[in-house]
Formats: sequence, C-alpha cells, structure tokens
Amino acid sequence: MGGKPVAALNLAMFPNQPEFFPSLKQIMQGGIDKMSEAGVPVIGGHTIRDKEPKYGFAVLGTIHPDMILENTKARVGDAILLTKKIGTGVISTGIKAGMCSEDVIGEITLSMAALNKRAGELMLETGVSTATDITGFGLIGHMHEVLSASKCIARIHAGRVPFFEDAARLVSLNKVPGGTRANVNSYAPFFRKHSAVTEEEILLLNDAQTSGGLLIFVPEERKERLVSSLRQEGILAAHIADVVEENAHDPVRIFIDKE
Repeated sequence: MGGKPVAALNLAMFPNQPEFFPSLKQIMQGGIDKMSEAGVPVIGGHTIRDKEPKYGFAVLGTIHPDMILENTKARVGDAILLTKKIGTGVISTGIKAGMCSEDVIGEITLSMAALNKRAGELMLETGVSTATDITGFGLIGHMHEVLSASKCIARIHAGRVPFFEDAARLVSLNKVPGGTRANVNSYAPFFRKHSAVTEEEILLLNDAQTSGGLLIFVPEERKERLVSSLRQEGILAAHIADVVEENAHDPVRIFIDKE
C-alpha cells in the first residue's frame, strides 16, 4: 500500500438487452463519480456482452520506493487501528432477504461509498509500520495475511471491534453469506478465541466485506497522533488489536479476547 492512483480504465460486462441499460447507466455514472471524488480520470474502457453483469476498473498509479507499505513490516508493539465498521457482508445478505430497515440500508451504503483516500493520506503523513484494507477475506483473514508475512502474533479485543448495529441480529437469524462461513473454515487453524467470545462474534470477525476500511499497524508512540488526525476528519479510528510478540513458526497468529 501507499500508492497514488493516476488513471483508470472502465470495464463493464452486461446483458445486451435494452431493459438493463438504465441500470448500466446508473452503475457507470456512480463509478465515474467516485473516481472523480478520488481525483482519478477515467481515460477509456472496454465493454463486453455477458449474461451476468460485472463492473470494475483497472487502475494505474505510482509509488515512491521508500513509501511502499509492505505487508511484512508489522512490528511488536504496533497498535492496530480500524477505520470502518464491520458487517457489510451480513447486512448485504439481510438486505437481499428484505430484513433491513431504510436506516440500516442508508448507513451501510454511506460506509461502502466512503473512500479510504483521506485515511490513507493521514497514515502516510503520520508514519506507520504497514496497512491493508478489509475486503473479501474479512478482518481476521486480512490481519492474518500481514501477521503471517511479518512473523508476528496479535491479540484482538473483540469488545472494541465496531460492528454495524444490525449485523448481530442478522447473524442470530442465520443470515450469513457463504463467503463469511468459508472464511471461518479457512482461518480457523490460525486463530484462537477466549471462551467468552461467542460464535456470532467469530462470524462477524470473519465477515466478507465490500469496500471495508483500512487496518493500520502503527507504532504505539504514534498511535494517538494518528487517532486524533483521523477523528478530526470524521473517520473512525478504533484501536481493536495489538501486535504482542514475534514468532516465526507458530501457525496461530491471532488470539481473540472478549475485551
């Protein structure tokens, strides 16, 4: 991480049927609007006829060699900060089932539409060990990736992790996406939980996110500066975990406490 996007190419695969065109127009306009917000010009693209709609961007960017945040650089003593709430996978499933209020839909939409750009700029200004974003492999999956590459172990404080309020209710009703359950199975060998941590919390910690926040590993002496900077910009800055020791061989990289 640490790069600066410079230009983007639009990619769209959509059914060649007129009734889909208004939706395609809205999707493409939304993408262009977010790219404009990020300061990235869309310089072209490619469209393909396909029975299943798909949409995205190929992004080109630059990075200074000294500014690359490699995922091998987490260090003992780092505080781990999270910049968005967890639970978009579960709530998206609830929305499809018609089980979420307009307020819940509005909150999750605002979260997923929010760019990580400013949070990324602030962490670079502060100086951090490394960072990653939370997407399809969930909080535990993406944290494990950094810890494994860095040969470190961390402790998550489950009580500090900010979840969308409706996410726990939906988990209790078994509205859990397949990707989230797959994450639990995939990463179970790499984490251990305190007996007070519930299975519902484990599902949420593994929830497959769409447009999740940043997971930032920051040296303890710089933590308060970064937390203050993020909060001044209206960005969530939850101190949810700490890197506690080095270990090159133990496959268990994450211990989950209740508080």
